[in-house]
Amino acid sequence: MSTRVLDRADPHGFLGAHPRPEAAVGGSGVVVRAWRPEAAKVTVLSEDGAAVELRAGEEAGLFEGEVPGAGLPLRYRLEVAYPDGSTFTVEDPYRFPPTIGDVDIHLAGEGRHERLYETLGAHVREMDGVAGVSFAVWAPAARAVSVVGDFNAWDGRLHPMRSLGSSGIWELFVPGVEEGSAYKFEIRTQSGDLRLKADPFAFRAQPSPGTDSIVHRPKHEWGDDAWTAARATGPEPFRSPMSVYEVHLGSWRRDPSDPARLLSYRELAEQLAAYCADMGFTHVELMPVTEHPFDGSWGYQATGYFAPTSRYGTPDDFAAFMDVMHQAGIGVILDWVPAHFPRDDWALARFDGSALYEHEDPRRGAHPDWGTLVFNTARNEVRNFLVASALFWAREFHVDGIRVDAVASMLYLDYSREEGQWIPNEHGGNEDLDNVAFLKQFNEVLHAREPGIISAAEESTAWPGVSRPVYLGGLGFGFKWNMGWMHDTLDYFAHDPIHRRFHHHELTFSLVYAFSENYLLPLSHDEVVHGKGSLLNKMPGERQQQLANLRALYGYMWAHPGKQLLFMGCEFAQQREWSHKQSLDWHLLEDPGHAGVQALVRDLNHAYRAQPALWQRDADPEAFRWLDPNDAEGNTLAFARWSDGGDEVAVCLLNLAPVVRHAHRVGLPRAGRWRELINTDAPGYGGTGMTNAGGLEAEPLAWQGQAQSAEVSLPPLGAVWLVPEGQGD
Repeated sequence: MSTRVLDRADPHGFLGAHPRPEAAVGGSGVVVRAWRPEAAKVTVLSEDGAAVELRAGEEAGLFEGEVPGAGLPLRYRLEVAYPDGSTFTVEDPYRFPPTIGDVDIHLAGEGRHERLYETLGAHVREMDGVAGVSFAVWAPAARAVSVVGDFNAWDGRLHPMRSLGSSGIWELFVPGVEEGSAYKFEIRTQSGDLRLKADPFAFRAQPSPGTDSIVHRPKHEWGDDAWTAARATGPEPFRSPMSVYEVHLGSWRRDPSDPARLLSYRELAEQLAAYCADMGFTHVELMPVTEHPFDGSWGYQATGYFAPTSRYGTPDDFAAFMDVMHQAGIGVILDWVPAHFPRDDWALARFDGSALYEHEDPRRGAHPDWGTLVFNTARNEVRNFLVASALFWAREFHVDGIRVDAVASMLYLDYSREEGQWIPNEHGGNEDLDNVAFLKQFNEVLHAREPGIISAAEESTAWPGVSRPVYLGGLGFGFKWNMGWMHDTLDYFAHDPIHRRFHHHELTFSLVYAFSENYLLPLSHDEVVHGKGSLLNKMPGERQQQLANLRALYGYMWAHPGKQLLFMGCEFAQQREWSHKQSLDWHLLEDPGHAGVQALVRDLNHAYRAQPALWQRDADPEAFRWLDPNDAEGNTLAFARWSDGGDEVAVCLLNLAPVVRHAHRVGLPRAGRWRELINTDAPGYGGTGMTNAGGLEAEPLAWQGQAQSAEVSLPPLGAVWLVPEGQGD
């Protein structure tokens, strides 16, 4: 009867060295079976120097024979001769024990293996003094799995893998494979089809359009110990200053002498770290650097959840990028997409011939908006895959935060679906209970294991408690993107000032709910793509008025409760809509108007960081007070904010009409002299120069609920920050 080696779930149970039947009851001798397709002759070379030629078995490619007097374990090599006369001496992969232990299997099955990336995937190691790579992959529905690569001429017959029972994991140690080798898994489905799949746990991927996985062993030596220690022991992020610069690495800046060339991680690190430090940003947020095949997805359709994209270099190059950013004092947040993944046949889709990572039913497994597949987080192993991915970036690349994309699509079963296109949950509702449980697990584990790390949700609905701890009934995120603030504010600023009095509530409404979550205020890439134009071109009026409106928007944004995020290019008033295919228009900085906006953003960041009243109590309603929220006719607003204990205070004044408001009285929370910390109409920013440069003296005249007040000049289309004299110096 044929042995059918390639269809065996446990080739090690047949191949390699095994006791001769008589030896099992007291005799001696070992039977060796070798699997070498196309070979003409195979000889066993045992450690003691004995050579035994194996006879051809009943199946082509199978050789077997007895090594008399030998015992187990037997250390040996195979001398393989081919019909063309070539001869090779190799280690036999089937003489080595499993590389995965029972504890790993148990934790993976329960979905609690937080370092699963150290078990599955490809790992350079030594076994019994022999160097090679251990390969492991989860494919429970497969009939057979082989590892193929440039080390075996991509021949799926050469290295069939061993199934580790009900775990669904297949593994094999292949001697002689080196770092840098390309590989994939050849999966035979239950129907007999062959599927060639990239490794879901690969640390490195072939540059696009290639799709191979690459064996990688990290070699970067970190120099950011002081940074990571301070992050772990410092104040919680929601009580710290946080001004985020959102970046797409491929289009932030390119080589001016060769605009088609992407800068490397190391080149970007040097330039981006220096720029962010000068501009005063505390963090950068990188649009996804997880490996992805299609440039136009901007990384939001990932195929490699453990591999930095090869577009800009190797994983060690990305580690160097992180190190440089940290040593410059800049935190790094990564966009991460656990909601969905692309349908590329070589990646996660129908991985082992079944709906493994995705839902089988398209009403849950297919995303109607993006044409992608939805992760099935009801499976322990899928949840484990995603949680381990988040921990991997935090541990192996020292990232400071994870921003979860498309959370709203994860929370609702009927997201973007019409009636009849979705399946209610067990209670008849539209909440996706599996994803809710996953997001809670993700946040609990991430915050427990990585103190000081940021987690942020891009969530656009009224789901309660997104940034509330799980033990208090929330989802456990550190921050929620305030999408409502973004839309209302941009809608307001798009109106001609003469009509703004009819839309005044669009600016004040955010304070109705501003303290219900730990909010981050985003002006993100989503607002400058798909025909929306640039932020500058959303502003009404001629160019000078557009620039003034944009400066006022930023002055308001940096003073509003919540952290802030600004997409690259917006800090110097990029004119055109963003394109991932080309660099930002840095030449615009030759224009004083654009340079002025950049100077304002720089000063806003540095002034903001120096004033705890603007960041220490973002979610505390007691630390905010309207001075005047109701001047719709004048298009003005005034509010005050306080630091811990009320020790420090800042007042923000807005005049969003194109005329000066002279002798405009404002209530002030303290007596004494006040100085103008920020005035967006200052000449250095491209403004008209309508400032209160000499400062203000509070008078004992009650106004706007305060015991003292002063008359100020409010510049046209401007924002003014006032602080007591000496505060923050």
